[in-house]
Amino acid sequence: MQLDTIKQAKVANLQRQILAWQGYKDKDESSQSLGLGALEHAFPGQTFPLSCIHEFIADKYEDEAATSGFIGGLLATLLNKGGVCIWIGSTQQLFAPALKAFGVHPDQVIFICMKREKDILWALEETLKCVEIQVVVAEIKDLDFIQSRRLQLAVEKSKVTGLILRTAIRQQMTTACAARWHVRPLPSMVVDGLPGVGFPLWAIHLLKVRNGNPGYWEVAWQSNRFTIISKQVPNEKQRIIDLKVG
Repeated sequence: MQLDTIKQAKVANLQRQILAWQGYKDKDESSQSLGLGALEHAFPGQTFPLSCIHEFIADKYEDEAATSGFIGGLLATLLNKGGVCIWIGSTQQLFAPALKAFGVHPDQVIFICMKREKDILWALEETLKCVEIQVVVAEIKDLDFIQSRRLQLAVEKSKVTGLILRTAIRQQMTTACAARWHVRPLPSMVVDGLPGVGFPLWAIHLLKVRNGNPGYWEVAWQSNRFTIISKQVPNEKQRIIDLKVG
């Protein structure tokens, strides 16, 4: 009986070490909460994983815009203690001053524009290797398993967090990323019936999470922080979408 207990303790310790290498921390360790509340409970250790690659899929322009806004909210916390973010893409459709609405200072983000996809992938891998960078955001068309594995190996050494926005997803495409997200826009929240544009509201589908629990949440950005509006089970249409993207 005692031998079984020792074996279980060794296995549990090994699992914690593996999760730590993958960017997950125990809940009682000093870790940085992203303010996502119950959504963070979907991850091992109930904390948003850092030092790993997150992929965000977007098959529509409005989804790209919504995802950029949601990433802006993540950057507000990731950069609140200083640090620099590199944002790489082939277009300049992101309205950079809008990041201030999420509390991100302009001098904390360096934008790099490259036309060719292979140049973006090269720049992404090289910046992920730089230990002086806090976060790297990249807009790319797609990513295969070998490319994603190279990126994951880079962040395991540098401890940089990578956020990748994929805009041309092929079916059944598997990657080595720690989590896969799908962010869609919802009608904004208007306070007390006041006219004008209200607070941003997103439908957040956490499609895959390594050693965690996928789910669906409606999340708003108000008073300079995330607010969980509701948690639901994805409908059948969304389940079909999830299967198509692997």
